[in-house]
Amino acid sequence: MEIKKIGVIGAGTMGHGIALVCAKSGYGVVMRDIEQKFVDNGMSKINKFLSRSVEKGKLGEEEKNKILNKITPTTRLEEVKDCDVVIEAILEDVNLKKNLFKELDTVCSEHTILASNTSTIPITDLASATKRPEKFIGMHFMNPVPLMKLVEVIKGLRTSDETAAAIKALAEKLDKTPVEVNDYPGFISNRILMPMINEAVYCLMEGVASKEAIDNVMKLGMNHPMGPLELADLIGLDICLHIMEVLYNGFSDSKYKPCPLLRKMVNAGYLGRKTWRGFYEYSKK
Repeated sequence: MEIKKIGVIGAGTMGHGIALVCAKSGYGVVMRDIEQKFVDNGMSKINKFLSRSVEKGKLGEEEKNKILNKITPTTRLEEVKDCDVVIEAILEDVNLKKNLFKELDTVCSEHTILASNTSTIPITDLASATKRPEKFIGMHFMNPVPLMKLVEVIKGLRTSDETAAAIKALAEKLDKTPVEVNDYPGFISNRILMPMINEAVYCLMEGVASKEAIDNVMKLGMNHPMGPLELADLIGLDICLHIMEVLYNGFSDSKYKPCPLLRKMVNAGYLGRKTWRGFYEYSKK
């Protein structure tokens, strides 16, 4: 199928990043969120990213404006009705997502592919909220979207080969590398990454080493660009906890049990960079 127009539901960290890369690749984009302030904030961040690209000489002012003009910001879900693909990027809450997809199923035309940017929730479960499971797929981008190449493409049990082929082709046109994985909780990225972060928190809790030592071992010994505790702060400790809970509930395996210290940090409101304090403290400047 030919894809000309893309809908993005959610203007947060992932949503506005997805909208940006789609617009940069020449697609018409509708970016929708539930409140105008969220839409405005998403557009502001897109503008800021593009302005930095202009300052660095990577983009011209005219090209920047062309990209911005390809994005239609809105709070109305009906605006995505004629999109060829709609990518959901809202909170990682299975009920919220299923309610949204149930509504999208009635709003969008029959040919529209519905995709979820979920990082952990099984695609087959989300697809069950619609009457088009063959046109439903996972399209998991990495954060930050404009810079990271990987897109996990996850077929649900009833996703058609044609839908998968269309989404992989779309990812390539967005200058991403699609990797097809099977539909299990956490897919590949978070099934491997989050237990590593969780184990690092256990090492800290048990006094095996300081946070700096744990991070340095992984950076200097394993050539990771960031240590697991630094990365947890960047991702958000609440998100890390949620993903571990999805893995733990999805597999009923004790190896995915969230570390008590991780839960305690979240309960204390120490969520990482976004609250200026997680395993490390951050300046508000």
